[in-house]
Amino acid sequence: MANIKSAKKRILVSTKKAERNKAIRSEVKTSIKNVEAAVAEGNKEEAAAKLAASVSVIEKAGSKGVYHKNNVARKVARLSKAVSSME
Repeated sequence: MANIKSAKKRILVSTKKAERNKAIRSEVKTSIKNVEAAVAEGNKEEAAAKLAASVSVIEKAGSKGVYHKNNVARKVARLSKAVSSME
């Protein structure tokens, strides 16, 4: 355990940030699963609606620094491609 006051603070701050990042990552994963489930069902309207909501969640996570911008772009591109390739 840390003895120095600044080290104790860093432990608290890093723990709080890790919990926040974990919650945001979980929300992103859930939104991606929702889109993929709609694609698997074959419901294009529902998939497009869930895609819009999912892109918003993913972009917010990127702007908060949870994901790198290229990671955000890759996730959005993969979901968009899956929805647009539906018949």
